[in-house]
Amino acid sequence: MLRPDSMGDLLTAKGLTLALAESCTGGLISHCITMAPGSSAYFLGGVVSYANAAKERLLGVDAGLLETQGAVSAVVAQQMAAGVRERFGADIGISVTGIAGPDGGSPEKPVGLVFMGFANARGEVNVRQFKFEGDRLEIKEQTCRAALEWLREYLDSEEK
Repeated sequence: MLRPDSMGDLLTAKGLTLALAESCTGGLISHCITMAPGSSAYFLGGVVSYANAAKERLLGVDAGLLETQGAVSAVVAQQMAAGVRERFGADIGISVTGIAGPDGGSPEKPVGLVFMGFANARGEVNVRQFKFEGDRLEIKEQTCRAALEWLREYLDSEEK
């Protein structure tokens, strides 16, 4: 797994802050980030928004989109990332929403389907879709790794 302290070094060097909105990972990404000493310098906080009502109230996700698209969708991941970034006043907001299993999947949205959102202070919001394999813990861990890797890619591409 990527080392959270190296991520923190990059965030600190670039003077950037981070906030997380997690659904299917249940706070695992926040846990990994806060394993690094001094993470309070760049990690502003996170929301574990497992229920749709929490996505609406805490992150500003549109209730109509939750109803029509479902919580596990690209547009919800976008709104979660933008919402957490805005609410915490962070430079970067990352969101994850997916189906960790073993139940809850369907032919259209199988177990292991994860949407990840990434919002930055320039107002850009991007989404990536993943299909992870394994049991519940493996899917959560793969999601965590993918989120940290996306953060590293972004930080490596950003100017100081």
